[in-house]
Amino acid sequence: MNNISFRNDILPLKNVLFRLALRITLNREDAEDVVQDTLVKVWNKRDDWHEIDSIEAFCMTVCRNLSLDKVKKASRSTGSLEQTGTEAADRTGADPYDRIVQRDRFDTVRRLMNALPEKQRTCMQLRDFEGKSYKDIAAVMNITEEQVKVSIFRARQTIKQKYVEIDKYGL
Repeated sequence: MNNISFRNDILPLKNVLFRLALRITLNREDAEDVVQDTLVKVWNKRDDWHEIDSIEAFCMTVCRNLSLDKVKKASRSTGSLEQTGTEAADRTGADPYDRIVQRDRFDTVRRLMNALPEKQRTCMQLRDFEGKSYKDIAAVMNITEEQVKVSIFRARQTIKQKYVEIDKYGL
């Protein structure tokens, strides 16, 4: 990809990068900062773009690394991370009771997903929410495709098992 355009190839990735950063940092403001820092880093590497096989994988790798750095820095200074909103759950269904039930389910799944180990959480985010291929995820995560598949399987199994436990016991 010798003809990479910041406006046409990189800027459209900002929403994907934001969702990835948000999934890792669990904080909207931190995710916004990470995306901005990612775009700046990618722009500063513009002279080397011709050497990059996949600009999207490169951007996501930079975003992931910056997000992890932000989480490590935050965990040193404070123990709490702000939770994100439930805008998606609010848009479903017209009946208030159905919206509440849907929002509770969404919050439960989000809590369970946020409790996963970082590798599983990121693999699942990239596959299930961003629709990335196993190959692309492996490149971003710097692991094998088989490790990606195993991480996603384990993440889904963990969430399913814990969700059933919570739903069954109402905890």
